[in-house]
Amino acid sequence: MRRLAAVLTAAVALGVGLTACGESDPVAGTATGQTREITHAMGTTKVPAEPKRVVVLDTDKIDTALSLGVTPVGAATAGEARSWPTYFGEEKLAGIKEVGVLTEPDLEAINALKPDLILGSKFRQEKFYDELAAIAPTVFTEKVGITWKENFLLDGQALGKEQQAKDLLAAYEKRAKDFGAKLGDAADRTVSIVRFIPGAIRVYGPDSFSGIVVGDTGLGRPERQQLAGKEDKRFDLVSAERVNEVDADVIFVTAYGEKAAAEQATVTGGTLWKGLSAVKAGRANVVSDETWMTGIGVGAANKIIDDLEKYVPAA
Repeated sequence: MRRLAAVLTAAVALGVGLTACGESDPVAGTATGQTREITHAMGTTKVPAEPKRVVVLDTDKIDTALSLGVTPVGAATAGEARSWPTYFGEEKLAGIKEVGVLTEPDLEAINALKPDLILGSKFRQEKFYDELAAIAPTVFTEKVGITWKENFLLDGQALGKEQQAKDLLAAYEKRAKDFGAKLGDAADRTVSIVRFIPGAIRVYGPDSFSGIVVGDTGLGRPERQQLAGKEDKRFDLVSAERVNEVDADVIFVTAYGEKAAAEQATVTGGTLWKGLSAVKAGRANVVSDETWMTGIGVGAANKIIDDLEKYVPAA
């Protein structure tokens, strides 16, 4: 009923807005009234030239907006983690209102914020698209993770920050390449990416967000995490009994939520984990899940490079 009420309210407002049409139509919250046309995963949408009240429905879009100097008025949270990317600093997050979780946006809360642009993902919120589009111009990216760079550029375009997005992405890619070059033998170093989620242990492959970032540096990956022969090269599962399969020159470990962190502590306290060569060498590092896993943007990517610079030893 909450969803229905929100959509009916928005539909009335939308009906009024449709009495005029054209490139110079007024759009709520814009100073100039100008619009731009954006082609995205769900079609083509006219968005404000300079959106002022943006709602974002995935963690990558929080990273993108804040990286481009836009503070969303509302944002969905990442389920188990129940948080937004704190690596931007609490002061930048203070004014953002919670509008549900990634897979279940709160339409009533979104409507109450009177957004002039909504950024979301077809992968997560496709079934809500029509209702969201009735509230405000809505732009969806197709996938998450594997297409993070394309998503960043599309969202940057929707936010009216296209050139700034291109510049930030180019600067990140140069930084990643330069870091790998400094190592000299980057391809010969293997980096393992391990994530504990409630009830399971994942290893991350070359098509995951963090896997792409590591790949951009030229660092190698252990054979188990190249996921050769698998159609989905984002991640795979390992059992606690086969945790020896996560070994590499350097290991990075994250946990998604408190339950997973407790399971991580149990496994990493066991003899199998302690027997890994990286652990014996002091090169198994617990890092931020919101940086390595849920950030999925240029801000998080740079934080991953920070960790690589800190923990991958020079030749």
